[in-house]
Amino acid sequence: MKRIPSLDGLRAISILLVVVGHMAKSGHAPRIFWNYYAKTGVDVFFVISGYLITTILLKEHERTSTISLREFYIRRAFRIFPAAFVFLLVSFAAYWHQLRWYDMAAALFYVANFDSLRPWIFGHLWSLSIEEQFYLLWPSVLKRWYARRAYILAGAFLLAPIGQTLLYALKIPGFSGGLLPSFGGFLACGCMLAIFADRLPRISPYLASAMLVTILLLPLFVANTRLRTLLLLFVLQPIAYVSTAGIVLHVVQRPYWILNCAPMVWVGKISYSLYLWQQPFCSDPHLRSGYLVFFAFLCATLSYYLVEQPMLRIRERRTPTRAERIPPNLIDSPATAA
Repeated sequence: MKRIPSLDGLRAISILLVVVGHMAKSGHAPRIFWNYYAKTGVDVFFVISGYLITTILLKEHERTSTISLREFYIRRAFRIFPAAFVFLLVSFAAYWHQLRWYDMAAALFYVANFDSLRPWIFGHLWSLSIEEQFYLLWPSVLKRWYARRAYILAGAFLLAPIGQTLLYALKIPGFSGGLLPSFGGFLACGCMLAIFADRLPRISPYLASAMLVTILLLPLFVANTRLRTLLLLFVLQPIAYVSTAGIVLHVVQRPYWILNCAPMVWVGKISYSLYLWQQPFCSDPHLRSGYLVFFAFLCATLSYYLVEQPMLRIRERRTPTRAERIPPNLIDSPATAA
């Protein structure tokens, strides 16, 4: 199965930013990673997710003139649910005394991002919930209004700051992150990238460097007044959307060795399981040692080889109809999880 160049390497960098960010939260890494760059890793995941999912759906539509929602959701279920269910079952057993029934229900049904008082062990599930909500919404919209796909995504891109402003004005929990409107711009940019990637010019290393610097500097901006918050939402954050999508396009067009070497590709492959399992070992408020991160990698490795891979093999042994088959030149692993 041919893999799109550099995406596993980008996943690796993204998940490492999240892991180090959570270690910083518990005092075992420089605080700057938690304050500024853990969210950057998730932003990249969302752009990759929009790009990959839309690419798969577009390829299917080109081949069959339709999109099989049934087959899409079956493939998503095989890919996403088994590893997540194993993590949740272990978490339910290990932390049952800290959990309320509705915390467990929210985690199980991918609405943890609406549970603003969820316990710390489920603190990271907000992003997986957004992913699943995106999966439920976008394929149906794309199938129904395929000819207007670019206009719909442009509208989502333009409406994202307005949606965030409303969340801010209404003091909705999760404004700073955790609800779909907060990350709709990143997902929309990833989807737009899938539509126009073949028609876009090559991004030069100089422009890509400027985009990377922009991505690294924007989290340092402090939105501590209403005016600065509006500047962030309507100017700076859209720049971040475009810059992140530009970096993804650049490394796909020009694969760098560091993003495609074996260790980076391996971390990218286990990134979904690692995102799940880093939480108990990196975000525990009572964490005593930063070395517990190695157990996160151990659990992620076991999850990848004993849960993810067997389920994917079962999935590939299925015999969908000709209209439902996914072309073998695309990898459809989730961005995060994402």
